[in-house]
Amino acid sequence: MKNFDSWMTPKRMLWASVVVAMVTIGLKTLAWWLTDSVGLLSDAMESVVNLASAIFGLMMVTVAAMPADDEHPYGHHKAEYFSSGFEGILIVVAALGIIWAAAHRVFDPQPIEQVGLGLALSVGSSALNGLLAWLMFRAAKQHRSLALEADARHLVTDVWTSAGVVIGIGLVSVTGWLWLDAVVAIAVALNILKEGWHLIWLSSQGLMDEALEPEVLVDVQKVLDGFAHQRGETEIIRFDHLHTRKAGQRRFVDVHMHMPASWTLGRAAALRGSVEQALMSEVPGLRATIQLLPSDVEVHFNDARDLK
Repeated sequence: MKNFDSWMTPKRMLWASVVVAMVTIGLKTLAWWLTDSVGLLSDAMESVVNLASAIFGLMMVTVAAMPADDEHPYGHHKAEYFSSGFEGILIVVAALGIIWAAAHRVFDPQPIEQVGLGLALSVGSSALNGLLAWLMFRAAKQHRSLALEADARHLVTDVWTSAGVVIGIGLVSVTGWLWLDAVVAIAVALNILKEGWHLIWLSSQGLMDEALEPEVLVDVQKVLDGFAHQRGETEIIRFDHLHTRKAGQRRFVDVHMHMPASWTLGRAAALRGSVEQALMSEVPGLRATIQLLPSDVEVHFNDARDLK
């Protein structure tokens, strides 16, 4: 299983998403053509969005994996946030399109044909999406990939969409209320709209240098506390001005390390190297920047004079 997890790279999982999206588009489009259900049409439209999102996500993951260069000295890791934002925008557009397609059917409902076969095709495509979403969430956690997480979240939304459509069409068959098909399609679109907005929000937060997750900050602080040293009432080694940020798969920590002014530069640099190595070993993908300062020196940030 461990070898399989290492095989599930962001690129491979997004290629799998492209293939599955093409398969589900075919299945759901056939289901809509057989039944003439606007609910199944909305389901098929979301799968088209899945395909576009997976292709764009694949492009952004490729860019994010590019090494740092003179123009991008910190790398290209933030490209994955564009993938999440783009996917969110596509989801919002698809949701509005579904509402537009379903609105007139509320007052002009149409009979649904070959319900059994249409629902079977929809359920089969949902099973594929559900399995892929589970694998992508697993890979996203391992590789800390926002592009994979965004695509997985969209696939889960697709599964819930299909479930809602299946329930709606089932109710139409039982009650004979044809307008339920359109109402379910609109309800599904509103749920999709919510997920699209969530992905756009996640993308915006990443682009604005969001701090590390609270549980990761706990790990960072634990490492720093392990190096802090006090003799009597005097702090020999202490840390302050801890700042963190995320950029795609990378995590960054900036901190000041105070030590006695009498220490040689070699001794101070050796300790700094030990702290950096401990931080990077504790938190995968971390890059630590530590500024050395004498114990009696303080540096203040966010001073109004610094902005002039």
